[in-house]
Amino acid sequence: MKARQVAEIIESFAPLDTQESWDNAGLCIGSPDAEVKGVMVGFDCTPALIEEAVAAGCNMIVTHHPLIFRGVKKIDPDTFTGAAIVSAIKHDMVIYAAHTNADKAADGVSWLMAGKLGLQDVSPLGEDGLGVVGNLPQPMDSQAFIEMVKNAFALPVVRCSRPLRTPVRRVAMCGGAGGSMIEEAMAAGADAYLCGDISYHNFFTDEGFMLLDVGHYESEIDIVEKLFGLLSEKIHTFAVRKTQNNNNPVYYY
Repeated sequence: MKARQVAEIIESFAPLDTQESWDNAGLCIGSPDAEVKGVMVGFDCTPALIEEAVAAGCNMIVTHHPLIFRGVKKIDPDTFTGAAIVSAIKHDMVIYAAHTNADKAADGVSWLMAGKLGLQDVSPLGEDGLGVVGNLPQPMDSQAFIEMVKNAFALPVVRCSRPLRTPVRRVAMCGGAGGSMIEEAMAAGADAYLCGDISYHNFFTDEGFMLLDVGHYESEIDIVEKLFGLLSEKIHTFAVRKTQNNNNPVYYY
């Protein structure tokens, strides 16, 4: 099986032409005609993940975050990204990412988030569909809702705006950095909005609306299992492996 055929399986779930204009999803290193001997699925294409793939006999890596995201003007092996690029080329590795196209896909990142909270009547959020919005099965006190979110996303702590005085009924969410979609969440009638990377001033919310920063990694990590399952189901001629190195770069103390 060639790399392009592996890509076609992923793109049947998350079409590449749905990615955001600023994104760099798809093949970023290697030839689409490369013969694949094994695939390693992970979250970030780190040097450790590449070494793990090499040790496992895999010559293709599929991640959520693109290894090459913005323009690379210099490949310095002493930098994190440079070391990963050098290692990938040295080992003749094919590197592929399913990023914002996987965010938007049905049963993609944001839909997986909604499933963790058991939301009902889920629909895309905003014109781009990067997020989703849905309803809780039953209204919840905001403190109970916060605890449910912490448990669902395995959070030791959660950054939150002022808790609501009224019950939480409708919830919006967007995996990763979702601060730009706060207005869309409010327009969709959400009482609460979950995403990652919320900046300080966004926490000054209007009455009746609450923000929860559940973390970039924590909001998106389930996509690894989704991609692994998708490829494992379709590929039977070689091994599809899931990395043991999905390490959150953010530490909590």
